Amino acid sequence: MSASDKTPIDYIALSGAKPRGKRPYFFEDPAVERVLAITMAVAQEVAVLHERVDTLERLLEQKTHFKRADIDSYQPDPEAATARAEWSRMYIARVLRIVQQELEALDKLDQNYTLDDKAEELGRT
Repeated sequence: MSASDKTPIDYIALSGAKPRGKRPYFFEDPAVERVLAITMAVAQEVAVLHERVDTLERLLEQKTHFKRADIDSYQPDPEAATARAEWSRMYIARVLRIVQQELEALDKLDQNYTLDDKAEELGRT
């Protein structure tokens, strides 16, 4: 229930809510889009769980007894926030490693692609 009106929250309905407007597509194959969407949703949940576990560990270092409210209201200090940001950066890099590797491969190809190659390509169109 929300704190303001005491009505139950329908989490299933909220999880299925769609943003307004047309959904952007990045790949031609809808199956690839679905797999990407599922993967990124799971990655997001893992990131949230990681922060929650980090909070639990930090609270346990401070005291042996605490309540759920202590977890929910925890505010990381600058050192913890920096550590979490670094973990997030590395985590996203691992999740999207294949995309990064493909971009790097394209960059290597582009370095060998000369202005003369472009001119020749334009001459054929």
